[in-house]
Amino acid sequence: MRKTNLRPHIIDTAGALFAQKGYGNVGINEILKVGEIARASFYHHFKSKEALCAVWLETIHARSVEQHRDLLASKNPPQAILIEYFEALKGWLVKNDFRGCPYTNTSTFLLNDVPQIRDAIATHKIFIRDFFIELAGRIRPGNATREFGELLFLLYSGATTEAQNLRATWPVDRATEAAQRLSAENT
Repeated sequence: MRKTNLRPHIIDTAGALFAQKGYGNVGINEILKVGEIARASFYHHFKSKEALCAVWLETIHARSVEQHRDLLASKNPPQAILIEYFEALKGWLVKNDFRGCPYTNTSTFLLNDVPQIRDAIATHKIFIRDFFIELAGRIRPGNATREFGELLFLLYSGATTEAQNLRATWPVDRATEAAQRLSAENT
């Protein structure tokens, strides 16, 4: 049976496997088997597993950009957006069995430099940092906006990593409290 929209099917199949098992623990043969994809069809759409992974990360990033733009466009006060963001992180981690950030998880498997994947990771991480900087500017406008935003980004990143490592939500709860305290300073 021929599948229509094979490229998205390959991306979805590989993405589910990468998220579940880790990029380095998934081979092309497994993607082909699980997705019922012919090898020639795979290589028609992607020249390698690395190219597929980069597209998967870019696909996640595109969805993330829309979600972050929607948050920034909301009428909610910026402090409420910040707390909502951390609460959503906690819910996402629990829903995804504490698998954590797909960009960080993929990065841990890159023994050799793979520029296309590294670029996708850097693009996303910088975007998230810039989101926090913009949000910080709305919470506490001034000279220290960038520093405040970077602190929020590091709270978010650290909470994500430690929640994954410990399989617990308390790191996100503590990061939320810290973000609230930082937001209240000099406002």
